[in-house]
Amino acid sequence: MMHIFKYAAIAGLMAAIVQPTGAADENLSQTFSICMDQAGGVTQSMIECMDSETERQDVLLNKAYKEVIVGLSSERKQQLQKVQRLWLTYRKANCDFYYDPDGGTLARVSANDCFMSATAARAKELEGFSQQN
Repeated sequence: MMHIFKYAAIAGLMAAIVQPTGAADENLSQTFSICMDQAGGVTQSMIECMDSETERQDVLLNKAYKEVIVGLSSERKQQLQKVQRLWLTYRKANCDFYYDPDGGTLARVSANDCFMSATAARAKELEGFSQQN
């Protein structure tokens, strides 16, 4: 009986951690929201949803990056390239830290959520720059 309560509590915590991110971050697709609803708190399903959304956000990020860089001077292009490389390094290091080897499935979900959310935020940030030019 105690095991059932333990697993129900873990599933509830995982859902609570993941769902607010999707709800709070309007950049994420409706497809992601539907996928997460259908995942029903199953770790592997949630991670697959996050991986798919990260791919969608990466496409948006790359599109925005290309739109911004086209309108920049040579010096500013180099600056943006440097910043983007640093951001990629930061995102990987930061989100890798979320994946605590002793953290179980919750750590894996958190790391994937970090990567997805960071990608979406950077895509939105770059889209803002492209709108300024």
